[in-house]
Amino acid sequence: MTTNKFQDHAHSHEVRSPDVHSQDEKWKRDGVRVVPGNQLDSNVPSTAGMDRKAAINFARVGAQKLWAGTVTIKPDAKTGAHHHGHLESVIYVVRGKARMRWGERLQFTAEAEPGDFIFIPPYVPHQEINALSDQVLECVLVRSDGEAIAINLDIEPVEKPETVLWVDPIHRDPGDPSDPEA
Repeated sequence: MTTNKFQDHAHSHEVRSPDVHSQDEKWKRDGVRVVPGNQLDSNVPSTAGMDRKAAINFARVGAQKLWAGTVTIKPDAKTGAHHHGHLESVIYVVRGKARMRWGERLQFTAEAEPGDFIFIPPYVPHQEINALSDQVLECVLVRSDGEAIAINLDIEPVEKPETVLWVDPIHRDPGDPSDPEA
């Protein structure tokens, strides 16, 4: 039988020292936290065109090194251009179709669907767009620090952005003629 040193053995007949009770209280107070989806905090820095809500941050659960929450964008809507300072961001698309634009003039674009992840490096100007006219875009958002930074930018976007495929060293561009597997 495998035992866990953190298991609660209150059902046994052992006499518990006061230290064990205080440790139990510490685990109870400072252990796992569940934040119900209907109790997210909408009082966070936001960007025009989106609805951000915090689930995990310092104020809510004491998180020191990350921020997590949700973002929704109405059908056929887009956010203003912005960046998140020194933070790295990950967006997971739950429902809908996201179109991301990025660059100094939002000159690049790519799309993501449910189940796709989007990575946004620090200081990258970007814009989230709901690519569908009949469905809300719902995403989960995680950032690399507990602070919520949203720096809104006044950018005049290019008229026709260049489409960029999501590729990496393992997954090549299917249209690349220099790739022998293309």
